[in-house]
Parts: sequence; C-alpha cells; structure tokens
Amino acid sequence: MIKEKFAVTQIDRDRLENLLNSDVTFAMGGERTHLRNLKSQLAEAVVVQPTDVQPDIITMNSTVYLLDLDRGETDIYTIVYPDEACIAEGKLSILSPLGTEVFGRRVGDTVSIRVAGREVRKRVEKLSFQPERVGAFHL
Repeated sequence: MIKEKFAVTQIDRDRLENLLNSDVTFAMGGERTHLRNLKSQLAEAVVVQPTDVQPDIITMNSTVYLLDLDRGETDIYTIVYPDEACIAEGKLSILSPLGTEVFGRRVGDTVSIRVAGREVRKRVEKLSFQPERVGAFHL
C-alpha cells in the first residue's frame, strides 16, 4: 500500500536511499513490494529541515506504540537501521514490512500488512521519542 506524500529530513532520505540501493538490501530481496514502495515514497517525499518535522511523525530512531486492532495489545518499537535491529529489544528494522509501513506515519494513523497469510492492522497510538523533537538530528 502506497502512503500519501510525507515529510522526511535530507539525512534520513539520503541514508535510506543508500541503504535501499545497497548490497545488503539486494541480498534480502530488494525488489520486494514493501521495499519498492519505500523507494517510491522517498522519491516523492517532501524534504524538510530536522527542526521542521512535526512532532507526531515517525522518523528514523523514533519509538512508537502500535496497538494491534485485532488482538487489543500494544507493541513498542524503535524504528532502526538493519544493523541495529533486534526484535527482542523492540528494535524494528526499517526494511521490515512493518518498519517501512509505519515510517512517515502520524499518531492516529492505521496501517495494514500481511503476516503469515493474514491481514494485521495496527494503529499508531503514541510516539514516545522522536529524535528531531529533542534536537538529536544525526541519529
């Protein structure tokens, strides 16, 4: 599912475009639908200064509370680059289907992904940390 245009900092855009064009992404199947969608989103994104990012937008290294609308349970994830990913620690890779889907979303947005042959719906409940909000522009 392609999202509406969203705002992204130049730093995040450059890093993500480099990552999406890297051997790492190619090795994991760089033409997978969610990765193609992220590439398209970045190509269409509005580039903003880190100080201009709205405080309710999920950016890289943001910590987000996602409510599973079917289970009624909340999961907490930090959206990270693949080399930092560790699901046991709540560190969700930006290259995962859920990571690509929530990136750029706002608090209150609902996302939907297919997991193990079924549709999973999650709502962004809360953003407890966003680097831009605290002046951490180079995480």
